[in-house]
Amino acid sequence: MKARLGRLSPTESACLGLWPPAAGSAVLLQIQGASGYAVHGLALMTALAYRALMRLKSNIWVSAYLRRCQTEGVFGAVRRRGAEEAGAVFVKVSLLDGNAMLYVPAPQTVYDEGRPVDRFFVPIAPLPVPEPAVEERLTKELRFDPDAWIVETEDRAGRHFLDLAKS
Repeated sequence: MKARLGRLSPTESACLGLWPPAAGSAVLLQIQGASGYAVHGLALMTALAYRALMRLKSNIWVSAYLRRCQTEGVFGAVRRRGAEEAGAVFVKVSLLDGNAMLYVPAPQTVYDEGRPVDRFFVPIAPLPVPEPAVEERLTKELRFDPDAWIVETEDRAGRHFLDLAKS
C-alpha cells in the first residue's frame, strides 16, 4: 500500500465540486489500495469547509434583499447595478419627508471569525440626513468604486432589514 501527501490540483479540486478550482487549498492524502487511489476524509472535509466560506454573490444578495423588502410591504429598487460577483452594496432608505438614511458596507475589522461570509452594514449617520447629502455621498462612493450597487427603499418608518455591525 502506498500513500501520497500533497496539495489539491485544480482537477482534483474541481472533482470535489469546488469552483473556481481551489488549488493548494487543502492537504490531500491519498492511499493506494487494490482499487487505486482514494481521497482521505480529512482532505474532503477541508475542501468542503473552503466551499462553505464562499461569499454570496452581490446580485443574489440584492435580489434576496429586495424580496425581503417586498414581503414587508416596503418598496425597493436597484438604482445602479454593480459587479455581479463582488460589488459593494449601498442601501439608501428614503423616509419620504426629504430625509434619508444611507447604509454602507461595514469595514472588514467588524466581521466575526465564526461568520466571515455575512454582510454587515453601518449607517453613515445615527440620524436621518437630508437627501441631497446622501446623494452627494453616493456620488463620491461611485467615483471611488465604479463596481458598487445602489439599492433604494422607501419607508416612512425607516425600516432597513439589514444586519448592522456591532460597534
